[in-house]
Amino acid sequence: MKFFKLFGKKTDAPPQEIDHDEDELEIYSGMRVEVTAPDGRMLFVAKLIGLHGNQAELHQYSETDISQEEPFPVRIRGYSDHNRKAVYMEGVIAPLLQKKWSVTELKVCHVGNDRAFFRLDTNLDATATMFSGLAMGEKQCKLLNISIGGASIRSEHRYYVGDKFLLKVRLLEDRPESAMFSQVMRVIEKGDAGFEYGCRFLELTDADQEQITQNIFAAQRKKMGRS
Repeated sequence: MKFFKLFGKKTDAPPQEIDHDEDELEIYSGMRVEVTAPDGRMLFVAKLIGLHGNQAELHQYSETDISQEEPFPVRIRGYSDHNRKAVYMEGVIAPLLQKKWSVTELKVCHVGNDRAFFRLDTNLDATATMFSGLAMGEKQCKLLNISIGGASIRSEHRYYVGDKFLLKVRLLEDRPESAMFSQVMRVIEKGDAGFEYGCRFLELTDADQEQITQNIFAAQRKKMGRS
């Protein structure tokens, strides 16, 4: 079965062409993106590199099971660090060497305020360590979900918007523990259940992002294998 038939046809509604005067505000080289099939199936996470007009390259972070040699259509969702918005695109990709893909016919479809990246739902033991303040020290918490940009945790301990801590969690038993410097962005009180915190990750290097992404995708595959 060909890849096009597997993932279905592209939508009939024509997306808007990129406004080249606003490229730097919406999409840019270095943007982190996730790539999905037209039916919404997750393919891989990558960095958008070498943007020139409606062409670019994708440098893949995560592993993928795609064995496709011919170009095929995809949807690309990125997060703009410039204006803190999700950017939805479409394009046609083809494999290059060393986990790289060429992108042509790149078009911006929509810019929104929603979350930019796939989040893996979890219920894992984790720790949050603050290095100053009343909540200083390592505290137990639960990791509720995680993406390459942030996480949600549940804790009995009180934190406040702007607080920073080191979040540690082992996403898979056979992989090293992940450690992310995090900042609280949202607080939800849960009564007797404590508090839920929406956090973003800070100061991640490309290597950090790649490791987190690979662990998330490996955990997702294992979770899907059990369902």
